[in-house]
Amino acid sequence: MLQYSIFQTQNGQKPEHSIDALAATLSEYLSPEQVNLVQRAYYYAEQAHEGQRRRSGEPYVTHPLAVAAILADMHMDHQSLMAAMLHDVIEDTAISKKILSQQFGSTVAELVDGVSKLTRIEFQSRAEQQAENFQKMALAMAKDIRVILVKLADRLHNMRTLGVLQPEKRRRIARETLEIYAPIAQRLGMHNIRVEFEDLGFSAMYPMRADRIRAAVRQVRGDRREIVENIRETVESYLEEEGIPARITGREKHLFSIYQKMRSKRKSFSEIMDLYAFRIVVDSVDNCYRVLGCVHSLYKPVPGQFKDYIAIPKANGYQSLHTGLFGLHGVPIEIQIRTEEMEEMANNGIAAHWLYKTDGDAANGNSHARARQWVQGLLEIQQRTGNSLEFIENVKIDLFPDEIYVFTPKGEILELPAGATPVDFAYSVHSDVGNSCVACRINRRLAPLSEVLQSGQTVEVITAQGAQPNPNWLNFVVTAKARSTIRHFLKHQRRSEAVELGERMLEKALAGLGGQLKDIPERQLEELVETTGADRFDSILEEIGLGNRVAYLTARQLFNAPGKTEPEQTSLGQHAMVINGTEGFLVNFAKCCYPIPGDPIIGLLSSEKGVVVHTDNCHNSIELRSKPEKVVPLSWAEDTDNEFTVELKVELSKQRGIIAVLATRVNGADASIEKISVEDDTPKVTIVHLLIGVKSRVHLANIMRRIRHIPATLRVTRVRH
Repeated sequence: MLQYSIFQTQNGQKPEHSIDALAATLSEYLSPEQVNLVQRAYYYAEQAHEGQRRRSGEPYVTHPLAVAAILADMHMDHQSLMAAMLHDVIEDTAISKKILSQQFGSTVAELVDGVSKLTRIEFQSRAEQQAENFQKMALAMAKDIRVILVKLADRLHNMRTLGVLQPEKRRRIARETLEIYAPIAQRLGMHNIRVEFEDLGFSAMYPMRADRIRAAVRQVRGDRREIVENIRETVESYLEEEGIPARITGREKHLFSIYQKMRSKRKSFSEIMDLYAFRIVVDSVDNCYRVLGCVHSLYKPVPGQFKDYIAIPKANGYQSLHTGLFGLHGVPIEIQIRTEEMEEMANNGIAAHWLYKTDGDAANGNSHARARQWVQGLLEIQQRTGNSLEFIENVKIDLFPDEIYVFTPKGEILELPAGATPVDFAYSVHSDVGNSCVACRINRRLAPLSEVLQSGQTVEVITAQGAQPNPNWLNFVVTAKARSTIRHFLKHQRRSEAVELGERMLEKALAGLGGQLKDIPERQLEELVETTGADRFDSILEEIGLGNRVAYLTARQLFNAPGKTEPEQTSLGQHAMVINGTEGFLVNFAKCCYPIPGDPIIGLLSSEKGVVVHTDNCHNSIELRSKPEKVVPLSWAEDTDNEFTVELKVELSKQRGIIAVLATRVNGADASIEKISVEDDTPKVTIVHLLIGVKSRVHLANIMRRIRHIPATLRVTRVRH
């Protein structure tokens, strides 16, 4: 748990609120002028919140004061502390951002604006409102990363004072904290705040479970004391003999991590608590590795348990050596070895090496750059996602899952979440690399793009000009950047295809009325846009292409414009739209009749799917012809060279290996088999259903002839459902 010098609550007693106590703490690391500015912000907030009270009955100003105290214990700069004092002024009082800017400067006003809960907007759901707020907070973080640190401190104090709220509201805030704010604290390396978030959130969500685990931990702590002390003394005396100064402490798991491990690993409490964990803090990186050698000579290391986060730090700047050991009588021991600076970084993360309070600190610059890189990634995701709920779904995926480390062909290290694939790797290198990737090599061997990567592998992405993301990638990518970029590309692609298809369909409808799109005056197109409420003419074409607007009726609207005489309508059949099977997402081939080139075909408009192609005699197309506005006359292009799926039903005499013979015959006819399913009809007959790719009716006839020549074939027919 965090230890705060000013507002620490012990044994349920109320914390002491005092600006003088805070000023005394601040004077240890800030200049007198800066302390005065923080005090001035406090008195300003006190006046602004005059008469306002918290649910607990305390004056409202006690909340911003407590938030500032949390930041003071992290030794944050004076502007962050001023923003903490004023963070609710814009929302809860009549004071505007402009007035704050005049009083305290634009930097503090921007920070307050970023942290403030935003103007109430009517959303369809509370989830959407929370998502929208977080989305806007991400934008504010991009301007100044201190926004999130003030926000975390604000949330921490709210979590500490949850007790006065109704149970339902308490659980909602706790869930939001566990899902969003605790992972953000982890992402920024702020271990202490994350632990307190998780324990407070866990206690609010599941009070009885938390109480039981807390009581069990208290009991076990007494039973374990002798073993823990014995191990600590053994390690300490060995390091003294080697002349290595070190501070050794026992490391206890917090409640939420115990609960998570019990649930995820399906282990009992006693199994989780079997592990004895220690932290050894030394004065230099060199001594970290010397201590590692010492503990490995004392106790036998567990294979595969050693991790070097000093040589390869985590994305949030965390550094340490981790090792697992077999102690006396096989007792499992876990040890972390780090320097004092690493310890500070592990506990307070980005706040430990704050950019605004040091000059030229390399470690500071590195951790700050990592945080900025993460926020920039959030911004990219925000720009690509369609709505706030989709954005927050992607952010949750990205908020610090277990990580792996892989190498580029040039030896650069990339950090990815566990379960990442070469497609995730490609998008982490660059969006354009991801969009154009077609294959990959893992450790110099060709591998599928869906293969899960492991730490230490070298990954090389093979790209091709003109290549495009595959919608199936969404089934296996795990990073938010890959998911949002693929979705963004597909949405854009779908829109451009819808506009192109809509234009072709409108041209055909106009031709049926004896006109052409190019002959329609610009003024008439603008009038149509106005009367339909569209934002531009392309939007009308998109709606036609998606099947949400009827091309023929739109053509009639254009001809019914004032002063325009509608020509005599000609037969729609004379103006069939030509297709070749490469139209993309918005020309789909029906799975009830599987049309192929050479079949008489007809198109039916379907909302959001564009044109669905059926054979002319398909029972579905016959049923839907009662709605002529939904029918699109179609014909095949003469030079169609794509593969189209068709279903065959083959009845065979039962023989050993007959399915293999059938597959060989089909492959020999230059056709691809997409699916084979077998059903037994009688003890003597096997019925096989084949989904195969063919190029035309002639190609299909050739395949069926080859199948009939198999001696065991009784019958082969094309299936039309």
